[in-house]
Amino acid sequence: MHDRRHHPIGTDVETLMGQFHAYLEKKQLKSTRQRDLIAQKFFSTDGHMSIEELLHLSRSENPRIGYATVYRTLKLLTECGLAALRRFGDGQTMYETAGDTEHHDHLICIECQHVLEFQNDDIEREQERVARSFGFNLVRHRLELYGLCPRARGIKGGWCPADEAALRKGD
Repeated sequence: MHDRRHHPIGTDVETLMGQFHAYLEKKQLKSTRQRDLIAQKFFSTDGHMSIEELLHLSRSENPRIGYATVYRTLKLLTECGLAALRRFGDGQTMYETAGDTEHHDHLICIECQHVLEFQNDDIEREQERVARSFGFNLVRHRLELYGLCPRARGIKGGWCPADEAALRKGD
């Protein structure tokens, strides 16, 4: 139910996998086929993903993968800086690829729990202006806007971004 797009495994995924393998080696941990599959599925999907969603994606190729293996792999990816943990208003922990991804903010529907990423230069400039007006130098920030998507608001024929994400997921 979270906005993400699948893209083919390419150089970015290969680079991230190389960084993951280097981290495992440094920590004297094994690189297993299950860990590699989970990491590749994670790196090949844009946007936010729950442990359950990654488990489902991973089991589509290897039904023997368990919840604990996905959880531990995401923990390793987070520890080495390749995954970022996010907690939204619904209390569910979500993960997204960390690192070179551009800064973005989030719109979250409190009804369907859909998380939509967006970037707006005017908002970024205004945040900087407000921080400076109080003598702050921004180091980082997180903006989460909670509301109702058009369907949740009861608009006749209203659109729900979760529907579009589900259609893309089926591609």
